[in-house]
Amino acid sequence: MGVLSFCLFVFWVSQVVFAQQTTDPNEVDALNRLIDYWNLRDNLNITNDPCIQNAAWANKQANPRVACDCSNNTCHITHLKIHALDISGELPSALFVLKELMNLDFGKNVLNGAIPAEIERLSNMQHLNLGINNFTGAVPQELGNLTKLITLLIYIMSQRFWLQQFHWTTTHIPWKVDILAGAVSCSYINSSGVSGRIPQEFANLKSLRTLWASDNLFTGKLPDFFGTLTKLRNLRLQGTLLEGPIPSSFSALKKLGDLRIGDLNGEDSSLEFLLDQKSLTILILRNCLLSGQIPDQLGNFSQLQELDLSFNKLTGQIPDSFQDLASLQYLYLGSNNLNGQLPANIIGPKLIAIDVSFNPLSGNLPQNSMRVGLSMNAVGTSINANNLQGKASGMLQCLKADFKCSNKVPSKTFSVKCGGTDQTSASGIEYEGDLESMGAATLYTSSDNLWAVSNTGNFISNPNGPQYLTQTGSQITGTLDSELYKTARISPSSLRYYGLGLQNGRYSVELHFAEIGMDDSHSWKGLGRRLFDIYIQGEIVLKDFNIKNEAGGSKKALIKAFEANVTNTIMDIHFFWAGKGTCCIPYQGTYGPLVSAIHVSQVSDGAGSSKRDKKRVGKLVGISMACVAGLVIISSVFYLWHMRIYTGHLGND
Repeated sequence: MGVLSFCLFVFWVSQVVFAQQTTDPNEVDALNRLIDYWNLRDNLNITNDPCIQNAAWANKQANPRVACDCSNNTCHITHLKIHALDISGELPSALFVLKELMNLDFGKNVLNGAIPAEIERLSNMQHLNLGINNFTGAVPQELGNLTKLITLLIYIMSQRFWLQQFHWTTTHIPWKVDILAGAVSCSYINSSGVSGRIPQEFANLKSLRTLWASDNLFTGKLPDFFGTLTKLRNLRLQGTLLEGPIPSSFSALKKLGDLRIGDLNGEDSSLEFLLDQKSLTILILRNCLLSGQIPDQLGNFSQLQELDLSFNKLTGQIPDSFQDLASLQYLYLGSNNLNGQLPANIIGPKLIAIDVSFNPLSGNLPQNSMRVGLSMNAVGTSINANNLQGKASGMLQCLKADFKCSNKVPSKTFSVKCGGTDQTSASGIEYEGDLESMGAATLYTSSDNLWAVSNTGNFISNPNGPQYLTQTGSQITGTLDSELYKTARISPSSLRYYGLGLQNGRYSVELHFAEIGMDDSHSWKGLGRRLFDIYIQGEIVLKDFNIKNEAGGSKKALIKAFEANVTNTIMDIHFFWAGKGTCCIPYQGTYGPLVSAIHVSQVSDGAGSSKRDKKRVGKLVGISMACVAGLVIISSVFYLWHMRIYTGHLGND
């Protein structure tokens, strides 16, 4: 009985103690000031102690969320989440009263101004998310005093921040990387506008497992010291100004599961660093100036699901070992200098798409190439792909420099309504619909064989699945043809339209755009940026093209006009993503080229121009001869008149 009484007494005391536990009054006051500052009473109406047991706002799924630690006599606020609620303004001083915060999530809002130096007061911070906001200015060095920080997200800031004010150099580092060295395991700084060389101090981040740093203005060589960060599992460096080669030290990164490097300048790179990275599931080395041959050991990467080595200078044959990549779903080898034949069994059981376009490959299609659910692009090769690409296969041979083409009944124009049905514009132009549901490596030819379109690439992690068309129900402004811009074709990598069987000559190329995939509102959804390059007949005509900026907003019509020569019956219009722009606003996989319509028409005939030139030259010669003859006659008359006067003078003398 005595033991039972004692236990009841202990339980009663603990309940009394708990009942007496209250939250630090300074923190309660600060929290209420934050709620009022952002007008969140409707979302977070705390009228009593914020740290009461079983509070609805403490649930892990709650947003806003406030959670506490009451292990001591006084409760402290340790978790604060206000995510994707479009809170705005600068970070108020009340925030830095919450000194016990361990997890702060202000992601996907429109907060502005500079990140205050007072952030160092949050010394217990472990997970800090300030990504997708409208901050400007430099990241404060005081961020380096958060020595317990594990996860840091500061990606996708405002364009002013991105273009002007966020700068890394070897002498000025925005936070003290050496202090953070022991803690940070995840760093997301993509699209944050950092520029300059990646500082050597980054080598101290020995715990780093994830680094997303794409779409930034990094310069200089791809650092050799990345090879010392042996815990790295996920590394993304696309769309920067970095230079190759890819260091051989990367061979030490054996835990990598996802490696994406792209758009390198400078020296050529090789694939020799790929020795034993057998944990790789995604390997993207696109547009990296890769040269040499593809090593056989890549066939040993049994977990590989996506391999992209496109737009490089690789030579030799595709290794037979690729037949052993049983997990491979996407294979992109286009725009290289690979030769020989495709391995007979390269199409594995899980392969969804294979692109080998624009390589001097030959031979027949591999086994299972006509399998349902498989997409394959072999444009610009000598592979016997008539069954796959139909009449366009022969016509597109004209893309080769050494292949001379002619057409008995040449066309002089073609017009495409990208992603939509047939339409006639207000000016009478008839646009042919382009509604084909394409795959990750597909060529489609119009029914009349006047044009074709090819797509390469897949949107990784896109919640909407493999979609290559987009549309809007909103009205498009700045045009009499709103319907022309309500649909578009999109691509995550490379999108090409071809005019087929054209008469050689000079052509006008009109490209129609409207940004219908990204918002321009005052919400966080308006912070997205789509950038891509445009090539016509292999020549770049627009670099880092941003539809929304050029048009002055989203859902506004924009026409870009160019002229180009057709010399071999083919017009090639290439929309190319070079790794730049945001990746995930309003959702993952929102990036890459977008085009609404295309209109191409001949403005001059090469032969006609030559004849006109000859006639013009003949006329000029005739006019010149007449002028010379007239001048001779006038000179003769003037001479005779002068001699007559001179003779008269002599007679008088």
